[in-house]
Amino acid sequence: MKANKYVFWGMIKSTCIHVFLMTIALTCLFPIFWMVRCAFMSNETVFVDKAFIPHHLNFGNFAAAWTKGNFAVYFLNSVIYTVCVVTGIVLISSLAAFSFSRLKFPGRDIIFYMFVAAMMIPLPGFFVALFVLMNKLHLVNTRFGYILCMINVGLSMSILLLKTFFDKMPRDLEDAARIDGCGKIGVWWHVALPLARPAIAVIVIFNSLNVWNEYILATLLLGDSQLMPLQRGIMVFQGANSTDYPLLMAGLTMAAVPIILIYLFMQKHIVKGLSSGAVVG
Repeated sequence: MKANKYVFWGMIKSTCIHVFLMTIALTCLFPIFWMVRCAFMSNETVFVDKAFIPHHLNFGNFAAAWTKGNFAVYFLNSVIYTVCVVTGIVLISSLAAFSFSRLKFPGRDIIFYMFVAAMMIPLPGFFVALFVLMNKLHLVNTRFGYILCMINVGLSMSILLLKTFFDKMPRDLEDAARIDGCGKIGVWWHVALPLARPAIAVIVIFNSLNVWNEYILATLLLGDSQLMPLQRGIMVFQGANSTDYPLLMAGLTMAAVPIILIYLFMQKHIVKGLSSGAVVG
């Protein structure tokens, strides 16, 4: 009898938890659904048609936003920035983390703690210094300058995550690679990076989201419309089409789809990389 009681209350508890989580999930997903729904409507029906699925689907909004809103240029810029920044962060942070974990050199701990301390400084806290530095280097309003700044933004967290992973990498694997003739770079490339795939996946996802959705730094450094990333371009597009809501929603949908696909494709690595990313072998 007592066992049945425990089973009953366990089912009640499980049901309550699942209802709560489903409510939170629906709350998060509903704005995305509403955005996509409005993207397929016309400006005349967006506030009139109350149906969940519009009665008349207008696919022309996406073509109009792509051409009229210069989204082709903004989209290409965001792809270039995201690929370059994420690649740079993975290479630089993995080399730095491997050095902090495996090499002994003067000031190693001090330099590492400086990287960790940089995580506590909010991005607006160094806007003035960053702009002055980029201006003196003549990198304002250039792709290279923006990519360098975004790589700098993502380094601290990536180094911390990878160093934690490399610290618990078995020494036997490193010794075996050295016996096979690998140097320090060879161990990093052939042993450390393949084992760190879960952590690297987390770094790729987080920094892809960060670069794709970045707006403030792009506003500060990029004034040329041909260099603007998607989020900066959307604000310019919004200013020119502030009353054409379906067109705006079509643009926002195109901006959201790529990063959602990346997240869905790599989501299985997030929990693995964060919770057990330091356990290898």
